[in-house]
Amino acid sequence: MNHATSPRPTSPESAGLTHYKMYIGGEWVDAADGGVIETTNPYTGKAWATVPRGRAADAERAVAAARKAFETGPWPAMSATNRGHLLRKLADLILENAEHLARVEVIDNGKLINEMLGQVRYIPQWYYYFAGLADKLQGEVIPIDKPDMFNFTRREPLGVCVAITAWNSPLLLAAYKLAPGLAAGNTFILKPSEFTSASAIEFGKLVEKAGFPAGVVNVVTGFGPEIGEPLVAHPSVAKIAFTGSEAGGQRVYETAARGLKRVTLELGGKSPNIVFDDAELDNAVKGVISGIFAATGQTCVAGSRLLVQRSIYDRFVGRVVDFAKAARMGNPLETTTQVGPITTPPQYKKVLDYIEIAKAEGAQCLLGGGPATRPECGSGGQFVEPTIFGQVNNKMRIAREEVFGPVLACIPFEDEEDAIAIANDSPYALAAGVWTQSVRRALLMSQRLQAGTVWVNTYRAVSYMSPFGGHKRSGVGHENGMDAILEYTQVKSVWMSTAREVPDPFVMR
Repeated sequence: MNHATSPRPTSPESAGLTHYKMYIGGEWVDAADGGVIETTNPYTGKAWATVPRGRAADAERAVAAARKAFETGPWPAMSATNRGHLLRKLADLILENAEHLARVEVIDNGKLINEMLGQVRYIPQWYYYFAGLADKLQGEVIPIDKPDMFNFTRREPLGVCVAITAWNSPLLLAAYKLAPGLAAGNTFILKPSEFTSASAIEFGKLVEKAGFPAGVVNVVTGFGPEIGEPLVAHPSVAKIAFTGSEAGGQRVYETAARGLKRVTLELGGKSPNIVFDDAELDNAVKGVISGIFAATGQTCVAGSRLLVQRSIYDRFVGRVVDFAKAARMGNPLETTTQVGPITTPPQYKKVLDYIEIAKAEGAQCLLGGGPATRPECGSGGQFVEPTIFGQVNNKMRIAREEVFGPVLACIPFEDEEDAIAIANDSPYALAAGVWTQSVRRALLMSQRLQAGTVWVNTYRAVSYMSPFGGHKRSGVGHENGMDAILEYTQVKSVWMSTAREVPDPFVMR
């Protein structure tokens, strides 16, 4: 939500660009004051589209539309089963338009077409899954201890929810929030990152085509301080679901707290990927590469700390370096590309700054260590060479702070206790990886590692069926899985008296 790191505003007359509109109350609209923002292709470094520069007035009309849709009209009168039918129709449309949506995301955020196409084709499963849960939200009959009383509970939607997503996987992160929240009967305002708003607007077109009532899903765009904060602070908003930086999440949390709103925060990480000497090393090498260089390291669960048992440290790190050397960089729209550009100019600078910090701290640069100048990276993109540092200790900034780029810090450890101590010595607790053939060790590590997700002999696996979230400074609450839909409901207790007469009104029943 830092305005200083945002793309530049521009004029609506920008020639040759795609001009997007916001979706509010079932209508496609410009910002109230007509302002727009250029969005840039990270591969070429050139602007390719504009999105509206929404402000407080636009936040106000989006909240008004969402509140009206929640309180009146077809949405609150619709059965939960029929809400599920709408979600399934939306899922079908996403699948039909997967190639177009994936291409828009690649142009907008620079991630690989192979990854984004896989993501978009998987996203419908979130809507199918929670569509099936929409009419399974049941209350309970409580065998109450009071005579002549019947007590039961109802699960009801919260109201207007705001979903704020990061720039690395816009549509997937939106699905984490909208699928369970809509299934529960809430209405939404989706505010994507100002860097990558295009796919969310394309998604809005599918919401409209699916037949959702006006105002149930609204898509607004703009800078965090200008439209994000007014949304979070609005008294008619019941819940905020945020994915992004730790600083942004803290700002959301503080603002929401003033209104006693519910929040879900999925923030940063400095996840350890731990390799023991009994691991299947070929698989472990691939797992380490996947954990840090896939998605160009721009993922909250990046395995950016590689912990290797000292007995195999030199040999294993050498194999990781050799594997990373062969990574193919270039146009993310080409299926042979394995490492794409950094998504935003501020993030590009941040990654390069951290590389210099690591060198100044005494870490040994084993691979990369600067901008990528290969011909296949073009002349205008934001590429960083896959970078690996050795001789890192866990007190260095490169081991403690989230870089969010293709930078790996390698740390040796002695035994299980040492690995656990190093892994848990972090302000973050989002994810961890363990590579071992010992079932005993796998169970021990999964129990003692401080992380919301622990992967054993794999990395970066996610599913709509399994809860996802972090501990410590990595966030608050969880998304995905059966419990996610409960995060978008509130419980009401209903008491009914069967007594023939009202007893003494001055005494509590």
